[in-house]
Amino acid sequence: MPLVNTKEMFKKAYEGGYAVGAFNVNNMEIIQGIVKAAAETKSPLILQVSSGARKYASPAYLTKLVEAALIEHPEVEIALHLDHGDDFEICKQCIDDGFTSVMIDGSHHSYEENVALTKKVVEYAHSKGVVVEAELGRLAGIEDAVNVSAEDATYTDPDQAVDFVTRTGCDSLAIAIGTSHGAYKFAADSDPKLDIERLKKISTLLPGFPLVLHGASSVIPEYVEMCNEYGGQLVDAKGCPEDQLRESARYGICKINIDSDLRLALTGTIRKQFALDPGNFDPRKYLAPAREAIYGMVKHKIINVLGSDQK
Repeated sequence: MPLVNTKEMFKKAYEGGYAVGAFNVNNMEIIQGIVKAAAETKSPLILQVSSGARKYASPAYLTKLVEAALIEHPEVEIALHLDHGDDFEICKQCIDDGFTSVMIDGSHHSYEENVALTKKVVEYAHSKGVVVEAELGRLAGIEDAVNVSAEDATYTDPDQAVDFVTRTGCDSLAIAIGTSHGAYKFAADSDPKLDIERLKKISTLLPGFPLVLHGASSVIPEYVEMCNEYGGQLVDAKGCPEDQLRESARYGICKINIDSDLRLALTGTIRKQFALDPGNFDPRKYLAPAREAIYGMVKHKIINVLGSDQK
């Protein structure tokens, strides 16, 4: 099966009350673990590439690794997505390179500049059969090139969301309702809570329109503890409650982004392998368990958080 865009994926997800997982990829082992989980659960899948991943692995390597995944698992419905494209040029390059979906993140601009930039990307993408995700509101946190302080974070205004979607023609919209990039999403003494009422209002005003949650890793305690047990220093790391993420899928969230949980599963497992066998210098012997940890974590997300299994 060739790469697909997300239009039909999101239509099914919206109608079925589940979300499709969008997992950030950086290397072969991460891709293999994610795709194995999707294949076993018969779940649709979005593999997404950030600007940081493109610089690290190079666009050609990443796109060819995704193509290899399609050869290995032709039964899996996969979209290749650009995560947090910050200008027209990177979106155009990814579209021309065969991506089936791109995100233009103009949230750091003024509202009118965001509208104009998003509309420009939409016009080019649609002419090539590619779909566009945009962002309205700003998430706090740090992840690759995204660095927004808590003071600069803003929640999405429901009425403005309607105007934005109408004027830009974007195919999906990333909204800010309390999620955050990175592994430190909430203060240590705070109660993690997403603004589900705001989500309900946006979804009511945009019926049938697919919404997206960025910064939605739950920062699984098991992997935080594993990292710390074997030499890490992740103090007060805290993520989004999984029950709230699952609830969000019932109110129009069709795509949930997961990156930090992948990093934690991979890093925690590698740290453990090094600690248990200090003489191990064979990458295959510590990357294979890490790949298996990615697989197990993604399978858990698909079944227990996204609800996209066997749809």
